[in-house]
Amino acid sequence: MLTTTLIKIFIRDLNKLKTEIKAYKTEENLWLLNKDITNSAGNLCLHIVGNLNHFIGATLGNTGYVRQRDLEFSHKDILRTTLLKQVDDTIQMVEDVLTKLLDENLEKEYPIVVFKGPMSTEYFLVHLATHLSYHLGQINYHRRLLDS
Repeated sequence: MLTTTLIKIFIRDLNKLKTEIKAYKTEENLWLLNKDITNSAGNLCLHIVGNLNHFIGATLGNTGYVRQRDLEFSHKDILRTTLLKQVDDTIQMVEDVLTKLLDENLEKEYPIVVFKGPMSTEYFLVHLATHLSYHLGQINYHRRLLDS
C-alpha cells in the first residue's frame, strides 16, 4: 500500500515542479543566482530528475540511467521545454518502477549504502519523497524572489 501512496506523492510533486518551471516569466530567470541564492531553479530541477532517476530508476528499476551529479549543478541555460520533458520522463519512470515494487521489497535493505549505514527501501523512498518536496519549496521561493 505504501508504494501506491508514494507514487501519488511523487507524481503530485513532480507535476507541481512542472507548474513552477512553467510559471517563470522567462527561461533566463530559471538560471538566476544572487549572493544568497546559489542554486538556480533550473539546476534544482536537474538535480531532482537526476536524483530520482539514479535512486529509483537505475537502482530499483535497472533502467540503465547513469547519473552525472556534477552536471546537475553546472549545466546552464537548458531550454524550459527540455526540463519539462525530463520531468515528464521521470514521472513515467517513477510510476513504472514503483508499480512493480512489491510490499515485501520495501522491508528489504536498500541495495546501496547512501548514508552511513544500511536502511530499508521503504525508509529511503520516503526520504526521496521529502527530498523532492524540500527542493520544490526552494524552487518556489527562488521564483518568487528572483523572477521579477
